[in-house]
Amino acid sequence: MDTNSYLEPVYLISAVAEILNIHPQTLRQYEREGLIKPSRTNGKIRLYSQKDIDHIKYVLTLTRDLGINLAGVDMILQLNKRIESLETEITNYRNKFKKSNNISVVPDTKALVIKKTSYDIVIIDDSK
Repeated sequence: MDTNSYLEPVYLISAVAEILNIHPQTLRQYEREGLIKPSRTNGKIRLYSQKDIDHIKYVLTLTRDLGINLAGVDMILQLNKRIESLETEITNYRNKFKKSNNISVVPDTKALVIKKTSYDIVIIDDSK
């Protein structure tokens, strides 16, 4: 699938509601609750991308299939964003550590890697 077409906002609220078999008011409520953020035209018309539709399907799965209320869905979405952020951070640290030598301070971090034997000692200051 072309990434640009996946992200391109092209679907009107009525089309998305029909595709997902939900009422357009449900989409408006999800937007008010901050669970979805459709694009807007200059005339303030909501437009949804395929990515938005997939996200709405996820929200519907949480609410319909798992019985989670909207506050719970909001918390899950926030935690998912936090997990993604932490996974990116871990990947960045791993890449920096791979490039480091026996003793080095990783730039722009508060981590020190020391290798004196076959054991690695990693000290991370997480007192943010």
